[in-house]
Amino acid sequence: MRTVFHARHAWIGADVATDVRIEIENGLFTAVTPDSPADGESLPGLVLPGLANAHSHAFHRALRGRTHSGRGSFWTWRQQMYEVAAGLDPDRYLALARAVYAEMALAGVTCVGEFHYLHHAPGGVRYADPNAMGAALIQAADEAGIRITLLDTLYLTAGVDGTPLAGVQLRFGDDNAEAWAARVAEITAAPHARIGAAIHSVRAVPADQLSMLAGRGPLHVHLSEQRAENEQCRAVHGCTPTELLDRHGILGPGTTAVHATHLTDGDVKLLGDSRTGVCFCPTTERDLADGIGPAAGLAAAGSPIGLGSDSHAVIDPFEEIRGLEMNERLASESRGHFPAAALVAAAANHQSLGWDDAGGIAPGLRADLVAVSLASVRTTGSRPDQAIFAATGADVTHVISGGRRIVADGRHTLVDVPAELAKVLA
Repeated sequence: MRTVFHARHAWIGADVATDVRIEIENGLFTAVTPDSPADGESLPGLVLPGLANAHSHAFHRALRGRTHSGRGSFWTWRQQMYEVAAGLDPDRYLALARAVYAEMALAGVTCVGEFHYLHHAPGGVRYADPNAMGAALIQAADEAGIRITLLDTLYLTAGVDGTPLAGVQLRFGDDNAEAWAARVAEITAAPHARIGAAIHSVRAVPADQLSMLAGRGPLHVHLSEQRAENEQCRAVHGCTPTELLDRHGILGPGTTAVHATHLTDGDVKLLGDSRTGVCFCPTTERDLADGIGPAAGLAAAGSPIGLGSDSHAVIDPFEEIRGLEMNERLASESRGHFPAAALVAAAANHQSLGWDDAGGIAPGLRADLVAVSLASVRTTGSRPDQAIFAATGADVTHVISGGRRIVADGRHTLVDVPAELAKVLA
């Protein structure tokens, strides 16, 4: 089936082009022609490539609006997160994740990287299908109309010192890396899904198990999100978490470090020299008081940058886009660290999720498009090439994923998102 769209403004490569004729066939872009007469269906405002949420924990969405007041830290918040994890089964997780992924679609996300570690039943008992929870996530993405990379996560210990899992954490664990790999090998993928891997953190995977994951891709890992993680790693291994990953062959172009907040200059060089990607989640990092990571320094060193919404305190790719730049401004007391084109590229970074054929508007790529209104109370008067600094997810009017319309006139075509969220979060 062939479809033709006309975009008054569209982000093509590093620039915004005008009067762009976009042809789609069989879910792929077949022709993209700027400066063309109006032809086909009009896409209003500014058209962006589909956006990738490179770091998600779907069940954390249940914490929004319930865990933000009062004092505390990442570690006290984590106890509240464990309470949510304790109450989920495959059916409930399917319903919650479908609503969350549909909420992402409304905000312009066409692909999610799900950092998945809630594997088993309470007490660590295996479901009849040991991948029932992962299968629920794959099904949820399909029903929400987006693609997914299931980053099945290795989680073996409760601390860098090898403290065993206990309580809710037993739901996360496999006996060892070999048992984890055998389980993951049984996951059934789908046309809209890729199966990747994740190391939860150096807290959760003993050093002698790390090399089992070397060379897997896409491979993600929580890295130096908390200073305590760095201190524990130095006490046990005599090095930083980044150095430990490097020793065991984990760094490289197929790997993405998530957060990378508390790094040494040497860590930045190791990540950049190895072309290890880095995913920042500004809204979660500020909500949990994690700190500000060296995004500009990592980009300059050679690390590709991606963005995620992590705990879903907010699901709004434009807020993550702005957060990446604004954090740098706060930390440096200077402006202009990431050009707008670099911010769009970070938000559309599908490569870190194993989708090398997505993330741009060009012939041969997957036909993912996001139309953003330039006539809302937030964006009116914005230059198209600077609208990302003014827009929010509420300004997304149309989303096309693989040539399929999943959002039209601000409404999801497949899921009644407000009703679904109200039902699962009641």
